[in-house]
Amino acid sequence: MKKSFTSSFLSRIVRVAILLGITESAFYSHGHGGVAFEDDLCVINVNFMQAHFTVFQPEARQNTEYCEDIPDVTRSVFVMEYLHDLLTEMSIDFRIVRDINDVGRFASWKDIEAIDDLEAATVFYQQPRIEEGGFYQTSYEFLDKGTYIGVVTAVHPEEKRNYNAVFYFQVGGRDWGTIPLFILIAALLQLGYWLSKGGWERLRSETV
Repeated sequence: MKKSFTSSFLSRIVRVAILLGITESAFYSHGHGGVAFEDDLCVINVNFMQAHFTVFQPEARQNTEYCEDIPDVTRSVFVMEYLHDLLTEMSIDFRIVRDINDVGRFASWKDIEAIDDLEAATVFYQQPRIEEGGFYQTSYEFLDKGTYIGVVTAVHPEEKRNYNAVFYFQVGGRDWGTIPLFILIAALLQLGYWLSKGGWERLRSETV
């Protein structure tokens, strides 16, 4: 009986953990703003225009493509494939900023404007340029793991108006967010329920 009680308790924890993990993953995949997922491809929205967004780490991961979760602290190649012809006529720059305010996956242009010293928070900046071939590529060698925000700014060739895309990404391992906390809370709730139903007394009586 001792084994059955503990096994039942552990199985409940495992089921809750799996459910929370699935829920959290779905939330991260669909609940944030900067990067969307379409047919397993990362897509960023530059106002009304879109571009496929991909990150490579050729020295460490060869041709493997990444989007939000970049595994290694190493040189990373950022590639945008334009999905709107107007982007080929626009001057585009790219900035990588430390997520110093911990805005995470809900990062927006307002969060960038709220940074007191943007230059101090910036780890990489690529000067504006026009890429007529339909692809934009640049690279940066990360020195520290952590969370970052990418900022793409495109300037309309006639209106001289700026369009921005802001997206979050993690370098050096996935950010598990609040999943461990949810699992701990679920375990404590299950333990409290088990104790309230006399589980400890029954366990003691069966082992005596």
